[in-house]
Amino acid sequence: MGIGELDREAYVPGGTDAAAPRTLAEALRARGDEGLAALLRARPDLLSPVPNDLTQLATRAGTRGSVVRALERLDRFTLQTAEALAVAPDPAPYTVLLALLSGDDGHPGVEKALPRAVEVLREQALVWGEDDRLRLVRTARELLAPSPQHPSPTGLGPTVSEATAGMSPGRIQEIIATAGLPATHDPVSAVAALTGLFTDRDRMGALLDTAPSEALAVLDRLVWGPPYGEVTANPAPPVQWLRDRGLLLPASPRTVVLPREAALHLRGGRAHRSPEPQAPELTVLREYRPQVVDNAAAGQAHAALSTVEELLKSWDQGGPAVLRAGGMSVRDLKRTAVALDVGEPIAAFWLELTYGAGLLASDGEADERYAPTPAYDDWLDLPPAERWGRLVTAWLMGTRTAGLVGGQDAKGRTLSALGPDLDRGGAPEVRRRVLTLQATLPPGSAADPEALLTRLRWERPLRGAGTTPPSNAGGDLRSRLAHWTLTEAELLGVTGRGALASPARALLNLPLAEAAPEPVAEHGVELSVAAARAATLLAPLLPEAVDHVLLQADLTAVAPGPLRRPLADTLSVLADVESKGGATVYRFTPGSVRRALDAGRSASDLHDFLTAHSRTPVPQPLSYLIDDVARRHGHLRIGAASAYVRCDDDTVLGEILADKRSASLRLRRLAPTVLAAQTDPAALLDGLRSMGYAPAAESAAGDVLITRADAYRTGARTAPAPVPDGPPSPDATLLGAAVRAIRAGDLAATAVRKERPETAEAPARAAGELPRTSPAETLATVQAAALTGTAVWIGYVNAEGAASQRVIAPVRVEGGFVTGYDHTADEVRTYPLHRITGVAELAEDQV
Repeated sequence: MGIGELDREAYVPGGTDAAAPRTLAEALRARGDEGLAALLRARPDLLSPVPNDLTQLATRAGTRGSVVRALERLDRFTLQTAEALAVAPDPAPYTVLLALLSGDDGHPGVEKALPRAVEVLREQALVWGEDDRLRLVRTARELLAPSPQHPSPTGLGPTVSEATAGMSPGRIQEIIATAGLPATHDPVSAVAALTGLFTDRDRMGALLDTAPSEALAVLDRLVWGPPYGEVTANPAPPVQWLRDRGLLLPASPRTVVLPREAALHLRGGRAHRSPEPQAPELTVLREYRPQVVDNAAAGQAHAALSTVEELLKSWDQGGPAVLRAGGMSVRDLKRTAVALDVGEPIAAFWLELTYGAGLLASDGEADERYAPTPAYDDWLDLPPAERWGRLVTAWLMGTRTAGLVGGQDAKGRTLSALGPDLDRGGAPEVRRRVLTLQATLPPGSAADPEALLTRLRWERPLRGAGTTPPSNAGGDLRSRLAHWTLTEAELLGVTGRGALASPARALLNLPLAEAAPEPVAEHGVELSVAAARAATLLAPLLPEAVDHVLLQADLTAVAPGPLRRPLADTLSVLADVESKGGATVYRFTPGSVRRALDAGRSASDLHDFLTAHSRTPVPQPLSYLIDDVARRHGHLRIGAASAYVRCDDDTVLGEILADKRSASLRLRRLAPTVLAAQTDPAALLDGLRSMGYAPAAESAAGDVLITRADAYRTGARTAPAPVPDGPPSPDATLLGAAVRAIRAGDLAATAVRKERPETAEAPARAAGELPRTSPAETLATVQAAALTGTAVWIGYVNAEGAASQRVIAPVRVEGGFVTGYDHTADEVRTYPLHRITGVAELAEDQV
């Protein structure tokens, strides 16, 4: 049975219900409040701003930009349903749509899934009408229907009627005669006869049985698309055979097309080669005990905190310069990667994470540089689990995408770390969806990445298509975001060995029990509360901080675990980190000890500190090192002249002048104990230290300048705001208010007014036009309505000059104001009479 026969059986002209909607606005008007709320929830762009009435809502729902956004949010089968409707007759009965998707042989999966797909399209106002007259909104049909410029995803071409629109009547008669059809009196009936032939399974089969095998081979190449092919001025006999019988129709002088009806017969009635009614199943790559996953994730979380601290501590005195166009240079990114002992993509991720969390920013000075923010110090004061929660929350909500670093934008410019153009509005949704899909597996199960990507492509087949610059090859943007999410989640400790950890389930507000692997409502708990729950679960899994070290005779100290904050801060100044891992090894050097003395510590302070925090006795070599550096520290004093050196021992100054290495400092003696230099104090300080001396900087008052490692911070900075991917999802309160406002506005727009007799002073109004009455008539009408308790229709202009229509029930008129219940706003309001442009009584059946 062909599509035309199904159409004739399913739909009899004049047989539809008289109450069936004739427009999308009427279909929306027939919905309940829940139906309207579901539409606005699925398509939040329709709320910006809130439509005045249902007609305006329907118009906005049919605009190209809104329809494109709605189509991008459809899963593959729902999109295939819309594509099938785009090549079906308009309107199309449900049976015709089912035949296009399941084919002549049927498809149980399609039959089961199609009602839900149609309901989704109808809920989102992409399809309207009852099942016997399904209509795809015009804009969606234009986007999905086949055309030479935009081939249909189904691979189908134009109908016989469309393909023969410019053909001469004589040529059409030749085609139907060659096809064995009787001649007709006009082209319209001839096209109808050819269409009937192609949609009749028996007659079409008989025609193809007479076709040469070479002609059938040509049809096989065109049947699943693209349906267009090039021909020469003298086509081959098989092609000519097809052209003579209308199986190939001219699309241009050198191009032919396979008509849609003929292609559907060859396909067995199917619009798609492979309908996909069911979402691809997630497969498990590996399985672990949940405790193993949680422990692995906790180890990664601890490593993540250590990496962030190491990165920002290395920039305590100011980080790399900001490029003129924004961001870091490639050289600085490489240096950061070497310092963290990671690859450049991973270093870019840590940089973007700290920037997105508000821990890192540019200082805004003339010589702009990156540096930690004051929020970094506040973050350091938090317990480790809460610090992890802050980082993961920033990652989950952020739109900055570190994976793009090193690629190019649409103009061919390289995208730099911390630079502009790294925001991708779809990143938060992809991250949450990847983690939520992983949560559907049993605890301890790691999903197969390929199966996960296949599932994501099925859920949003149009998302990311065409949004990736050519230089960023490697799949569509959504798939690459999912791939980066898997990597970043492992780095942060959200997953362990590829499986979702228990703290991450709490962060996503997902069940933790093995008996309930399916996700619950994602927005039932505020993210801050969820982050606190996740931190509570993570805290017992993190290694406990220790308050001691083990000093060794080779001038090293071993920290057997993460150190508590005051101890870690002081030790990082007094010693250099030599190696990291389960235990951190610090090495004491003359330079590190001098750094501690520069920070204001005395030799006795350092001895007391090491004695108090070492489980082993302080080795004698370390004590000698501290005392030796302290004895020489500050013996020389450097200040700004340009710069000078002073010392109570003039023989030391004589040694400096005699040393050839001091020639670059251009020193000269001003007094027995003072040398002047033609360089700045910082360079002079470094130069003398390189010569083996231990000078100290001093202020203009002669006091030693104390330099602290954490002295430099930017001004107060807020974290960069995420760039949303379209309007935010409305909450229940906004939806309820919007539905009431739209209903009330629609009541005002569709209210039937009493017709006033046409006069020279009051000419007839066009339908929907604002009423125009004199001030005296306005006052008299609203006073009468207040006395009788009836509602009236008014035209009103607010203080901004915006005109609107309203239905009000006046209750009081005094002092130049009318107070009454406004059906449009669903509340009592007061309006100045001078802003009412006119008033009209409602018809009796509307009162």
